[in-house]
Amino acid sequence: MAWDLLVAKTDLRRTEIREVEPPPLADGQARLAIESFALTANNITYAVFGEAMRYWDFFPAPDGFGRVPVWGYARVEASAHPDLAVGQRFYGYWPMSTHLTVEAKASKGGFTDVAPHRLPLPVVYNQYQSVGAEDASEAYRALLQPLFVTSFLIDDQLDEAGFHGAARVILSSASSKTAIALAALLKRRGAVKVVGLTSPRNQAFVEGLGFYDEVVLYDDIAGAAIDGGAVFVDFAGDSAVLGAVHHRFGDALKASILVGGTHWEVPRVQAALPGPKPAFFFAPDRIAKRRTDWAPGEFETRYGAAWTPFAADAPRWLKVRDGQGPDAIRAAYLEQVDGGTAADVGMVLRP
Repeated sequence: MAWDLLVAKTDLRRTEIREVEPPPLADGQARLAIESFALTANNITYAVFGEAMRYWDFFPAPDGFGRVPVWGYARVEASAHPDLAVGQRFYGYWPMSTHLTVEAKASKGGFTDVAPHRLPLPVVYNQYQSVGAEDASEAYRALLQPLFVTSFLIDDQLDEAGFHGAARVILSSASSKTAIALAALLKRRGAVKVVGLTSPRNQAFVEGLGFYDEVVLYDDIAGAAIDGGAVFVDFAGDSAVLGAVHHRFGDALKASILVGGTHWEVPRVQAALPGPKPAFFFAPDRIAKRRTDWAPGEFETRYGAAWTPFAADAPRWLKVRDGQGPDAIRAAYLEQVDGGTAADVGMVLRP
């Protein structure tokens, strides 16, 4: 049975498993069967910003519904493309579905989906990398690599800006995987103090990571140290947290960067704030800049040098939990929507 998990755009808790009939293939197309994918708070951010950032546009769905994008693995099930053979496996960006039909443009090491509806969208999401047989590292790649790219780019941008002259970088939602990756990179760089904001539920986990120099509970922001100024990187998307940080630091806040929305149900309306105007960070724009700034292949070299030690350390603090089938996937999705997944658990699901 082929099916899509549909999510109502106006109510992320309203879902439907809908059976579908994969279309016949035209020349240049291939149908891939999705084998496994990771599900994290990042995927809920895709849904929250589905309209504003056009995440819904990658995988069309019936009116009023969307298919939430995920990162994972698929194999070619049927092909009308000369360069994609049945059985080949690829890593990339998929819907929460059993299948995806692509219009492939082959490239070194993979292909790009050049279906007309995807051409106006950021190319980084349309590129798929060839992979070999499944191994134990795949789960960690799917869970962490898409988030790590964002963290790597923020770290690079802050370094290029000299950390705006600040002595510390404050990260909200410090237990989220993107924040953890940025904290690890900043800790390794050693140029600033790394401060994590978190809830009492996740305090012990965040402190035990070893990436944060200081951990502050949300209710204690008013007493956070100010010496030397700070940069705030907001992964929570919580206007109350954003306001508390701005009011605490005022002009001592040197930059305010908005990234995610782990606290997605909190209203985002925010009155005028003291300090710098919050600026949204969009990873594809930064990737495009660095691919222009740096020599060919340098982005991949720098990224690989940062990713390898982080990935090797991940099993120390992240446990993989599996689920299979539409009911398990829908339950895992709803658990993630409600913020119920433990910080030290990563969900990997198989349609």
